[in-house]
Amino acid sequence: MKEFFENSIFFGIILTLGAYILGVVLKRRFNIFIFNPLLVAIAISISVLAITGIEYSKYNSGASQISTLLTPATVCLAIPLYEQIQLLRKNATAILIGIASGVLTSGVTIAAMSILFTLGHKEYVTLLPKSITTAIGIGLSQELDGYIAITVAAIIITGLFGNIAGDILCNIFGIKHPVAKGIAIGTSTHVMGTSKAMEIGEIEGAMSSLSVAVAGCMTVGAAILLENIV
Repeated sequence: MKEFFENSIFFGIILTLGAYILGVVLKRRFNIFIFNPLLVAIAISISVLAITGIEYSKYNSGASQISTLLTPATVCLAIPLYEQIQLLRKNATAILIGIASGVLTSGVTIAAMSILFTLGHKEYVTLLPKSITTAIGIGLSQELDGYIAITVAAIIITGLFGNIAGDILCNIFGIKHPVAKGIAIGTSTHVMGTSKAMEIGEIEGAMSSLSVAVAGCMTVGAAILLENIV
């Protein structure tokens, strides 16, 4: 049975989608943040691989087919943005300043924590892309000679945290305006946070979608300036 799953390209696809669907069902049934579909899918997938002893490479041969949809899915985020184009034009200056502030804060925070915890240069540049979408973050980490696998893990953890707690933190800090809330979530927690922003509202989702693209581009530029701080 193990050999059958290992040699089946569909194993990774079925496990990933099945775990995520179960997470969606649990979230709707109990409405508790711990049953976040992304978190449930990650926990189940890791548990199944650990229990069965199936190698990650075998699982990923199928699951990677889902990953190919990441880039076109990111591009599709332009649709809600187009629907809010008038709001974007009206608040263009504030939006750009907000995104730039988020990108700068992320970079400076990573630099400060790297110095505090005495991380090396390679570890520092590995974490710099933590708040941008995987499609851009992987390329940036590779360009900076970072550990790509750790960069991916940092991006996922950041996005997962934003998906679970983004709206909660906005409420705690009194961020009520839909544009500000969308910019905050999208700039700090990329596509995974944006999926939550879309659940909150159309404006939040649109502004978060914009932030994913603009913050990604700004982070690439900022990384050049911040690369040699640590």
